[in-house]
Amino acid sequence: MHIHILGVCGTFMGGVAVLARQAGHTVTGSDANVYPPMSTQLQAQRIDLMQGYKAEHLGTQDQVVVGNAMSRGNEAVESMLNKNMAYTSGPQWLAENVLKDKWVLAVAGTHGKTTTSSILAWILEYAGLQPGFLIGGVPANFGVSARLGDGSFFVVEADEYDTAFFDKRSKFVHYHPRTLILNNLEFDHADIFEDLDAIKKQFHHLVRTVPGDGLIVVNGDEDNLRDVLDKGCWSEQAEFSGQADKKSADQWRIENVSADGRCFDVIYKEKNMGTVKGHLLGPHNRMNAMAAIVAAQHVGVPVEQSIDALKEFKGVKRRMEVIGEVNDKTVYDDFAHHPTAIKETLEGLRDAVGDSRIWAVLEPRSNTMRMGVHKQQLASSLSEADEVVLFQPADVDWDMQSVINEAGDSARLIRSIDGIVGLLAEQVKPGDHILVMSNGGFGGVHQKIIDALN
Repeated sequence: MHIHILGVCGTFMGGVAVLARQAGHTVTGSDANVYPPMSTQLQAQRIDLMQGYKAEHLGTQDQVVVGNAMSRGNEAVESMLNKNMAYTSGPQWLAENVLKDKWVLAVAGTHGKTTTSSILAWILEYAGLQPGFLIGGVPANFGVSARLGDGSFFVVEADEYDTAFFDKRSKFVHYHPRTLILNNLEFDHADIFEDLDAIKKQFHHLVRTVPGDGLIVVNGDEDNLRDVLDKGCWSEQAEFSGQADKKSADQWRIENVSADGRCFDVIYKEKNMGTVKGHLLGPHNRMNAMAAIVAAQHVGVPVEQSIDALKEFKGVKRRMEVIGEVNDKTVYDDFAHHPTAIKETLEGLRDAVGDSRIWAVLEPRSNTMRMGVHKQQLASSLSEADEVVLFQPADVDWDMQSVINEAGDSARLIRSIDGIVGLLAEQVKPGDHILVMSNGGFGGVHQKIIDALN
């Protein structure tokens, strides 16, 4: 079958393209932004890419898979509809062609989906289960964001964003997991959700799809998730917590965290199951690891084996990834774009580097950030940084100076990439750590900083 993918260079749709190619289909794709690294990854899979969305790209394909960035009025979409071509969404294609015969382990939540999915896939791989996976990032242990796998299990990052212009349900309702992780829940995606209750409703739709003999692994420290489950739950539940004083006979719990935050004990039913000794930083990543351990046990992986696997987990690209060390100055790349994620990422780095100076460089790029929805929480989320550099893109409507005023004398608002690079080149000293946070390319600022420091 010849499949054409609209929006093929997005992380999720790129993963769908890889899976379709591995399944033996001829795959082509279009995108407005065809450039490395996604373009080179797809071309390495022998997937032909086309720049832009043109009517002439469509006509001979057997099926079109439509990304959720597509909308009515798009030239390719209008051509597809006028020609009465067979089309579907990425999540629907995944469900019908890959997931239908698999034990699906889905990871949902506002934060940590990519890291938790990557840890879980690696644990299953370490245990010899050869899982398939589709993850919104590139786990370093695998080097790819998606694969079919040779085993019975499939790990999928379960996103609450909408499916397509013709299907406004959340993506994750298509996946029908037997093992579901609910990591956390906060308000986000203000461009499609009116309020937190609207997101809770979608999460409950997901809960409704888990079979009675399935398992929901839930963060017991999150009241919003408890609200979701209180609406009705028909599956077994396993609760985990990061609070050592929040003891429950049946609960999984984190205790005895090391000073640098990298090690902790796994407690279950008041029994110490072992000590995780990994490379992950911060309380959020301890919770991510705990969720993956519990989910892996549900498919038969002993806790001790999961703990051993975590010793060899190499992390995820763009998640606290060290991308350069120049003259004892360290540059990190991180995807954090929500105040909670920003706060927890900085806390994790602080645990690791102690009193060393941290520079937080932030591009508020997500749709929710650009709308100014989280501006009241932004300054406090950056409090662990010694120096703050906030980038104000030209097309953002709200004035970020209010955040700078609240953040104090150590914060600067800069309106150009070159201005950021120049400031850091002049003021960063040996021993400093530069944490660059954005869910986009940030104008290539990472490499520009490294070049300037050199």
